[in-house]
Amino acid sequence: MAPAQDHDFADAKILSQMCEGRFDDPFAILGPHKKGRVRFVTAFDPGAEEITALSDGKRYPLAPVTGYAGLFHGKVSGTKPYLLEGRHGSVIWTIEDAYRFGPVLGEIDEYLLGEGTHHHIWKALGAHVMDHEGAEGTHFAVWAPNARRVSLVGDFNAWDGRRHVMRRRGATGVWEIFMPGVGEGTSYKYEVIGAYGEVHLKADPVGFGSQHPPETASVVRDIKGYGWSDAAWLETRQSVQSRDKPISIYEVQLGSWKHKENAYGGARPISYKEAAVELVGYAKDMGFTHIELMPISEYPFDGSWGYQPVGLFAPTVRFGPPHEFRDLVNAAHEAGLGILIDWVPGHFPTDSHGLGQFDGTALYEHADPREGFHQDWNTLIYNYGRLEVANFLTSNALYWFEEYHIDGLRVDAVASMIYRDYSRKEGQWIPNAQGGRENLEAISMLQTMNTLTYGEVPGIMTVAEESTAYAGVSAPVETGGLGFGYKWNMGWMNDTLDYMSREPVHRKYHHHQMTFGLHYAFSENFILPISHDEVVHGKKSMLSKMPGDEWEKFANLRAYYGFMWAHPGKKLLFMGQEFAQWQEWNHEAEIDWACLGYHMHEGVQSLVRDLNHLYQGTPALYAKDCEGEGFQWIEANDAEASIYAWVRRGTPGDPEVVVVCNFTPVERMAYKLGFPSEGRWQEALNTDAQSYGGGGRGNMGGVTATREDQDWQGQPAAATICVPPLSTLIFIKDGA
Repeated sequence: MAPAQDHDFADAKILSQMCEGRFDDPFAILGPHKKGRVRFVTAFDPGAEEITALSDGKRYPLAPVTGYAGLFHGKVSGTKPYLLEGRHGSVIWTIEDAYRFGPVLGEIDEYLLGEGTHHHIWKALGAHVMDHEGAEGTHFAVWAPNARRVSLVGDFNAWDGRRHVMRRRGATGVWEIFMPGVGEGTSYKYEVIGAYGEVHLKADPVGFGSQHPPETASVVRDIKGYGWSDAAWLETRQSVQSRDKPISIYEVQLGSWKHKENAYGGARPISYKEAAVELVGYAKDMGFTHIELMPISEYPFDGSWGYQPVGLFAPTVRFGPPHEFRDLVNAAHEAGLGILIDWVPGHFPTDSHGLGQFDGTALYEHADPREGFHQDWNTLIYNYGRLEVANFLTSNALYWFEEYHIDGLRVDAVASMIYRDYSRKEGQWIPNAQGGRENLEAISMLQTMNTLTYGEVPGIMTVAEESTAYAGVSAPVETGGLGFGYKWNMGWMNDTLDYMSREPVHRKYHHHQMTFGLHYAFSENFILPISHDEVVHGKKSMLSKMPGDEWEKFANLRAYYGFMWAHPGKKLLFMGQEFAQWQEWNHEAEIDWACLGYHMHEGVQSLVRDLNHLYQGTPALYAKDCEGEGFQWIEANDAEASIYAWVRRGTPGDPEVVVVCNFTPVERMAYKLGFPSEGRWQEALNTDAQSYGGGGRGNMGGVTATREDQDWQGQPAAATICVPPLSTLIFIKDGA
């Protein structure tokens, strides 16, 4: 066909920009356009020598536009849909024309996205498999307000940013395109010409899937249509996760919990589907109420353990596709277990395919490194004061609850978010508008996140890893709090582990470290955490922290776990510590399951199992975890003997519990202990039991407390008991 000489459908400058991939309004030129009553079609394909439109059984050759290679233009009669047939030499292909399709985003989406109040941005942005105007394909939308041009690239267009420039949606900063014929499993990125003309290849900030690292493209994942069978769990979840219920969390890094043989005879991490059987079954048998997964949002570097995420909306593909992650959550719910995931809104990595300088400007991050760069982690900090960024984060939190039925989010490094001077010296940070050190914008974002998620999804929980004395972390937002359900008790963890690492002969000089936590135990809704951070980077495993010979190390650890489970506060234990592995955690290897061939390790595992079951079956150990009336000291000052004893109480009618700990290797054969009432007290648990690897010393199943003429240790009754060396005993009142 003769070249088209008529360029009146666009001026020469626009045509040049089009062919160079620099024109930001391709829908104004490409696709079908009416001239009077006649339809003309303009198509661009730099790899084509000829393009023909096919419509209603007829062929309409499009003429090449002189001087603009790859650009074709011509009349296509009628109004019916058309296909484009391209030819290069002997190769012929037929495709739908993406530029014949209208926009997908509606006015409400556009308004809310522009306002930064779209609580479900994942339903508007990202890659959505759908039918649109009679064709199957995928709708892509991304926020890049300062970009000069955004293109969708992938194998479907030879990763050529000239071919599918997206439609700019007015002042919202959103770009979109519907790509017919593109579906599940397609890899893609956005090619962005930034504000200053530089070209970036970016993964989708709201992508639902990713390639396996080290590859960095996003992957189209159709997240609709999963067959959930956890309705019964969701209906009762609120009662299970409230602060007057037992919560015992098993923290897991899925890549190193258990390994399987791969196809080449090597090792690979367990998959989501395998974990749905093995991890869920193990946690259930061990008596845990929840599994907490270290970050599963997609991340590029294994060594970050997931704490430097790039794909906040994509479960990492390391263990399987999104629906298989749902299999894990669904299986946990069917087993009566909750699933928490670590959520990291505090920082993000500088990887070139990530959020940094996304549209050529500091879009998600602060431009000033005093606000926008984490010195500790060499990562970028979100600009929480930008409405669209805050909305991106808060809606992401809601996404995990709604789309994946997650039961809770543990929010990482909250202190680094709420303080502008976190880990910074004078002159390295910028005060807030009031001259203070608090990051008011981050605080507001966290409050909004908690208000939104608790308001929209019944029964969920959020947990703050917050390491300072910031007041009101778990207080309601309406009273000025951050609105979290729970807070990790980092002070308790630091104090008690420091005490336990000391030789018993020195412990009497540090007696207060085990009691100090009770001065503030009821100021927040606390979880007592022995997390991954305590068993890595030279901190030693829990067993190796303990002093003494092998037997004493095990006895110390058993006594400490008894202390922890009987102490006010919900519980969290990192994988491998439930059977006292010797080695520090190594994210590249599975935990040391071989330990379980040794009686002492099996004993610790049995103890943790029994502690969990006793905890769940004894309301006095959990019902008043967050209220002072549920705790009373019996003996807090016997530093010389390193003895601690206390009462735990639940609601009226619940049997009372008495706990006594001996943190010396000296057996106390006739220790007189106060009890809150006379009568028979069952020795419900003794960490020195032979089945746990102990010496089998104790009180023959229980003691009888008798009324005293005068209160003993502030209690109306007392009994003389045997307290084994390095042990914790738990007594429960019989017949209550």
